[in-house]
Amino acid sequence: MNKKLETVYKIISPFLELAKIRITIFVAVSTAVGFIQFAEEIALKIFPVSIGVFVLACGSSALNHYQERSTDAIMDRTKNRPLVSGTVSTENVLIFAFVLIIVGSGLIYFSSGYLALLLGWFTLFWYNLFYTPMKRKFALAVVPGSLVGAVPPVIGWVAAGGYIWAPHAMALALFFFIWQIPHFWLLLLLFGSDYEKAGFPTLTKVFSEEQLSRITYIWIIALAISSLLIPLFSFSANLISIVLLLAAGLWLVLKSRNVITDHHNKIVFRKAFYLINIYVLIVVVILSVDKLFFRNL
Repeated sequence: MNKKLETVYKIISPFLELAKIRITIFVAVSTAVGFIQFAEEIALKIFPVSIGVFVLACGSSALNHYQERSTDAIMDRTKNRPLVSGTVSTENVLIFAFVLIIVGSGLIYFSSGYLALLLGWFTLFWYNLFYTPMKRKFALAVVPGSLVGAVPPVIGWVAAGGYIWAPHAMALALFFFIWQIPHFWLLLLLFGSDYEKAGFPTLTKVFSEEQLSRITYIWIIALAISSLLIPLFSFSANLISIVLLLAAGLWLVLKSRNVITDHHNKIVFRKAFYLINIYVLIVVVILSVDKLFFRNL
């Protein structure tokens, strides 16, 4: 039985890597959060739209593997990816990507309508046709590229029946937008030489490591502050939730201050990278619990 499981895992693991599961799970979670923020309940509709966005994001990620196969082969961090190592053929990667894109699009459209689908397609096109080629030319491509992380919660909001430009939805989108930037720059501080070797224009060529560490820390502070804008535009926000958000933000700012005090230590950047991801999950839990359990308090 164990051998059968090992065989199955060997078959599916390259496709899980192509789908960038650890990242696309966050996309599904942010979609669900957007839905909950408007609906204030976990309705059945939340599942097909969240799964649809997840599957669409997996397809987009697989397509990105195809687009970046040449630079992936140069970078130590990515040289063992399935397409580069030959574990999966180019044809199979493209088939896998487009099947996921079609299935994800269908789930979004039939569960949530054309507006949610258009937002999903916008995210797909922005990531694969705008951000991916742009980051080969501009060191600051991650800033406009971060729209990719901002749109999924709005898809959830719209799927639940919310107005697309509602201030609450925009505050939620801003939070996830800002998160993407220190998330990427911490990776850059960890693997800057790898990106340079692959020919990417990077901020490590513009700023010293100390300067980039300070800039990244400012964005981490901005992330903590942005979380407080979400309850500001929510008429049913509970005081307990606001206090918890404030406490979580202070925790993040204090725990990640080593980014500027000990910037020569790569372990510090790795810890800060995990910290901001944990922080986002904490905020997601607080916001969801607020809407699901505290809305009538």
